[in-house]
Amino acid sequence: MANAAPIFAFEVRYVIELILLVFALIIQGVALVHAITQRSDAFSAIGTLPKGGWIAILAVCLVLTLLGFGPISLFGLIGIAAALIYLLDVRVGLRDLSDGKGFW
Repeated sequence: MANAAPIFAFEVRYVIELILLVFALIIQGVALVHAITQRSDAFSAIGTLPKGGWIAILAVCLVLTLLGFGPISLFGLIGIAAALIYLLDVRVGLRDLSDGKGFW
């Protein structure tokens, strides 16, 4: 009876890590695709890294997550943070620039 707990714990950990991996891959993939489809001059207009810099950061993070480092490793957490910074800050600035609502 006491041997059932560790086996169950490993299954729960596997499912949680799988959910986090799928979440990380989706977030990083969406950020990378969005960065690729934007105009290059828009990045300099909002005062952020150039388009190539964001694409390189997001692509390297996505590749490191896919290579098996996983979302809980240091590289996985950096990748999630980079993708969230892009989606929550840069994407909003690009959207405001294209809508004409920005301060520029």
